Amino acid sequence: MESATGEVTRLLQAWHAGDEAAYGQVSAILYEELRRQAARYMRGERPGTLLGATALVHETFLRLAGAGQVGWEDRRHFLAIAARTMRRVLVDLVRAETAGKRGARVQPVPLDSGVAAETPPLVDLIALDEALEALAAFDPRKVKVIELRFFGGLTVEETAAVLEVAPDTVARDWRLARTWLLQQLESDNST
Repeated sequence: MESATGEVTRLLQAWHAGDEAAYGQVSAILYEELRRQAARYMRGERPGTLLGATALVHETFLRLAGAGQVGWEDRRHFLAIAARTMRRVLVDLVRAETAGKRGARVQPVPLDSGVAAETPPLVDLIALDEALEALAAFDPRKVKVIELRFFGGLTVEETAAVLEVAPDTVARDWRLARTWLLQQLESDNST
C-alpha cells in the first residue's frame, strides 16, 4: 500500500509538471478505489437514478483531467478533490435536470453512512448542496467531512488521514454536521 501511495504521489507531481501520461496512470491506479467509493454512495440510490457508479467515476475523472495545474500533495489530496468533484457532478446533474422547474425531478439520496439506520432520511441534492454552502460559511472542516464520507465514501479513519485530524474529531464532526444539515433540510421542507 505504501509503495502504491508513493507511486501515486510521484505520478501526481509528474502530472502537475506537465506529463499528461501521468494522469492516465493515476487514473488507472485509483479507478477501482473511486469506483468502490461511488458504488458505496450510489448503493442508497433508487433504481433508475440519474447516474450509475461507473458513470459517476467517469464524469469525475473527466472533470479532474483539466486539473493538472493543481499542486497535488499526495493520494489523499487527490481523493479529497475527487470526493468534492463527485458532489459537484451530482449537484450539477440535478440542477440541469430541474432547471426552470425546481423540484420537478428531485432525486432523494440518503444522508447517512449506511451503518446506523435501516431507512435513512432522504434529501434532494440541491437542498443538500445549499445547506453545505451555508455550513461552509462557518465550519468548512465539517463540510469536508461530509464530502469525504458521504460523497467520497471514505471511512472515519480514511477521512481523518485526509484531513490530518484524529478519528474522534471526524466522528464528532460527522455527527454534528449531519444533525445540523438534517435540521436545515427539515426547516427548508417545512417552509
